[in-house]
Amino acid sequence: MSFGAKAGMNIATIGGDFGNYDDYWEGDASDNVKSRVGFHIGALAEIMINEKFAVQPEILFSSQGFKTEYSFGSERVESNVNLSYINVPIMAKFFPIENLAIEAGPQVGFLVSAKEDYEYTDSDFPEYDESGDEDVKDSVNGIDFALGAGASYKLDMGVFFSARYVLGLSAVDDDAYYDDYSFSRKNRVFQLSVGYMF
Repeated sequence: MSFGAKAGMNIATIGGDFGNYDDYWEGDASDNVKSRVGFHIGALAEIMINEKFAVQPEILFSSQGFKTEYSFGSERVESNVNLSYINVPIMAKFFPIENLAIEAGPQVGFLVSAKEDYEYTDSDFPEYDESGDEDVKDSVNGIDFALGAGASYKLDMGVFFSARYVLGLSAVDDDAYYDDYSFSRKNRVFQLSVGYMF
């Protein structure tokens, strides 16, 4: 068994079913969703089963979320949603050649915080322009299930690099909070990491 630490960049967004949210904005709501850049940092253990296979549990703090931009007549709304999780992925690793690993496995995430920065403008009525931030944790599900897949390469000195895509399986939005809308949006995160095995 080896232990290590890693950190890196998240390129995060949401996807899935936007339901009747499309009707409200008179179009495909998913077209208005943009990626946001966050980060992840945490620790891991690599448990070798044999020379070709290993199991790698991790615990990571991960800053995810998404951006949206909507226009409706003279009105425009921009928001930046920051979703912070404690993620626990458990990756199965296969080594086709020495030091190169192909990895995949499940992940469970626990929501720590959910913040939204927003800006509302109306070109016809600028006196109603507004911006601010708010806590939206009550509207986000507290547990997030996902699958991750990627690859990593470790140098002989212990430094390693990895790339992983995390596909959310459970809805980000809490249905109990959104009584008037029917959608099932899910996390989508691409991660680039650098780490060190001790």
